[in-house]
Amino acid sequence: MVSFRLGGQDGVSIESTKWGHALQLLGWNVHTVAGVGPVQTKLAGLAMDAPEPPTRRELENALAPFDLVIVENLCSLPLNPAAAAAVAKACAGRPTVLHHHDLAAQRPALAHLGPPPDDPAWAHVTINELSRHQLAEHGITATTLYNRFDPDPPAGDRSRLRRMLGLDDDTRLFLQPTRALARKNVVAGIELAAATGATYWLLGPAEDGYGPELARLVARARCPVVLGISAPNADPDTNPAPSYTMSDVYAACDVVVLPSTWEGFGNPSIESATHRRPLAIGPYPVAAELAAFGFRWFDATDPTQLQAWFDRSADATADAANPVPTLITHNHHIAATHFNLADLPDRLAAILAPLPLPTST
Repeated sequence: MVSFRLGGQDGVSIESTKWGHALQLLGWNVHTVAGVGPVQTKLAGLAMDAPEPPTRRELENALAPFDLVIVENLCSLPLNPAAAAAVAKACAGRPTVLHHHDLAAQRPALAHLGPPPDDPAWAHVTINELSRHQLAEHGITATTLYNRFDPDPPAGDRSRLRRMLGLDDDTRLFLQPTRALARKNVVAGIELAAATGATYWLLGPAEDGYGPELARLVARARCPVVLGISAPNADPDTNPAPSYTMSDVYAACDVVVLPSTWEGFGNPSIESATHRRPLAIGPYPVAAELAAFGFRWFDATDPTQLQAWFDRSADATADAANPVPTLITHNHHIAATHFNLADLPDRLAAILAPLPLPTST
């Protein structure tokens, strides 16, 4: 598995880890190669900001022992065009899956770079139908395989993490479990929390120079804002911050907000359902595609919808006398039916079947 970076908390790393586990269930040995991250083979030239791509010999040595290469977004979103070209050349004629999380056409600054490369020995996999159709316009056939999720993740510790954040049990907490970037539309998340009397919590850091803008938004916010997770008096040697899981994070919040203007998928859209939290979502194109499965979501730009749901206590909790599923139960069922992680090995097996792989694999 090859990418710019692997093993982190970005969406590409998270989904490639799921693919790796599924491939192991199918009997494959999995090896990771990237420019950044806790990988088995590190090639600095693959990193997004690398000044030079890896050499031909470096790539040949890294890929030579393997029967199959899975390229995770590196040739899809050419943040390092030279590295993308080098990897495409190294994979020419060999069984390869290009796992497309984003495409150049979906980023205005990169649209001029055109479609990803293609080869008769390759398979293309997109994480949404929008990307599949965009590739088809360039004569590239792809299969859509939506991101997959554990429908019943471990229960999180709500009270403990809220104490870490300095919040009491009664504070209404809106979680935006993303990084801070322009396309994440942080301002809309803050405004939604303010309009409904909630505290806004942004989990991830600012990136791509967004720090000053985030500071301005926080300074102007009309509601309390929590950035990241920090424990009082934490010291890495004498009093380290307690560890936490994403189950704890989702358990600590009351609403998940994903006000983004663009996401290749937007994992919180499904994670909110598996962790049984309501979701307020923005108008990014793939959100409409996912909503078509039947999810009941709130408009992140309309606080009256969400406030009305809070006011209807009978809809916020299970009502044994009411045969209509609650919003929480309904969304969980949709996620478990259409985005179940248990289905991933069989889906990958079907994608790999036509590739010219060694018969011993």
